Amino acid sequence: MTIKGEKKENKEVKEDNYYRRERSYGSFLRTVALPSEVKSDEIKASFKDGVLEIRMPKTEDAKKKSVSVTID
Repeated sequence: MTIKGEKKENKEVKEDNYYRRERSYGSFLRTVALPSEVKSDEIKASFKDGVLEIRMPKTEDAKKKSVSVTID
């Protein structure tokens, strides 16, 4: 999965004896390997309060795989 975005920020301060404007910008790219197969047609994403939430349901084959761990 690859997430790509861009951020832009402009700040402006006007006072009696000075004026200041700051601009910053940049892009980013993140790639994450998924541990199992997902249903690509059912992927949903939302962005709220600066948090990106991505929901990707597993395929039925991926759900069947399980690992048993014995604790002594």
